Amino acid sequence: MAADTDARAVLSSISAPTLVVHRTGDPIIRVEAGRDLAARIPGARLVELPGPDHAFFSDPDPVCDQVEEFVTGAPAHGEPDRVLATMLFSDIVGSTRTAAEVGDRRWHELLDAYDAVVRRQLERVRGRSVKHTGDGHLAAFDGPARAIKCGLSIRDGVRPLGLSVRVGLHTGEVELREEDLTGISVVTAARVMAHAGDDQVWVSQTVRDLVAGSGLRFEDRGEHELKGVPGKWRLWQVVD
Repeated sequence: MAADTDARAVLSSISAPTLVVHRTGDPIIRVEAGRDLAARIPGARLVELPGPDHAFFSDPDPVCDQVEEFVTGAPAHGEPDRVLATMLFSDIVGSTRTAAEVGDRRWHELLDAYDAVVRRQLERVRGRSVKHTGDGHLAAFDGPARAIKCGLSIRDGVRPLGLSVRVGLHTGEVELREEDLTGISVVTAARVMAHAGDDQVWVSQTVRDLVAGSGLRFEDRGEHELKGVPGKWRLWQVVD
């Protein structure tokens, strides 16, 4: 029935935006038919894709990309948004041991109190919470000095809870993926934190250079290899 149907006489009455996608090597319906179809629909957009498929099931991505661009007006899989940001990772030191000592109920209460401290300090310096990382946090800032001060405040704020944290910071370009941040700079911040000790705030050389003249003081902790990050990195501990 579909093969016997001829709708050419009414195609000129179509007023909706129309996309015609046709494979150049379609073995069932020749590409010339697709070109004729697009020519008969006012303002239709014709896209010819390489390949022999008649349906799109074996290679759907190119077809879906064309549909997405047609509907949204933006190229599918366009360049990701990248911004410069200072990332802060915080982590509770000895969390497994503490949880075992105090029990599940008390541990959950401590985690809630810890989260409240982090939220309060982020609000105070206009930082943005990105996500929880188990018993830690990832936050982003548009200024490294505020990020350092936030890290110090989080460290001091959890002491009355009987908790100890370590904090690591790095500044670099990150990729925005909805509410998340990704990229090597995020990994670098996490690796900086991994080298910090109990109640310590460590930063990369990049962060230290950016806050020159801010009055913040640092102690050189030497060069380190950061797991998964190329090269050696000089790290600094914030001294307060």
